[in-house]
Amino acid sequence: MLTPEQFFPFLLAAVVLTMSPGPDNLMVLGMGMAKGRRRGVAFGLGCAFGCLSHTLLAVVGVSALIAASSTAFTVLKVAGGLYLVKLGWGAWRHAGAVSLATTESSLESPARLFWKGCLASAINPKVVLFFLSFLPQFVVASHGAVGWQLAALGVTFTLQAALLFGLLGYFAGAIGQWLSRKPRAGVVLDRAAGTVFIALGLKLIVSR
Repeated sequence: MLTPEQFFPFLLAAVVLTMSPGPDNLMVLGMGMAKGRRRGVAFGLGCAFGCLSHTLLAVVGVSALIAASSTAFTVLKVAGGLYLVKLGWGAWRHAGAVSLATTESSLESPARLFWKGCLASAINPKVVLFFLSFLPQFVVASHGAVGWQLAALGVTFTLQAALLFGLLGYFAGAIGQWLSRKPRAGVVLDRAAGTVFIALGLKLIVSR
């Protein structure tokens, strides 16, 4: 499938890109601090596995259509931005609703946050374009089976992102749980996470 000359440079580039500050990192960090370890990890894994949808799009060529159509890109960009704003508004609206005395069952389940992370990643058009431009750089056409090479690269990117985002969600959740022992920290954490989501959503909507 992939030669060592393809795999290891790609893995190194993928790790560097995943660790670089960006919207996904900030969303996972904010969610982990606001909701705790398990939910931070779940959301981080969702953001990572959402990359599989972009891998599929890159393989079948739909990403090229989105990149070529300014209308399709704009629609997807606005939809993605509005979804992030919706998540942020929800965090602001329910800020402080969860306290230390609140039971685990009253929180959003990790499974629900996993799918939220998947959706947040899947509808981000900049991630679509990133995959379209990044993955082909490591494809060797002379090896044949270009589609399978793209798929292998996309799965590799997803797995390393799952590991790094999972760790980020875990440690952010640990910080959040420590801060949650402070008075009114729940309100502050929820509103901080909500502000991050709203800011990222608005930036996505207005960006060129």
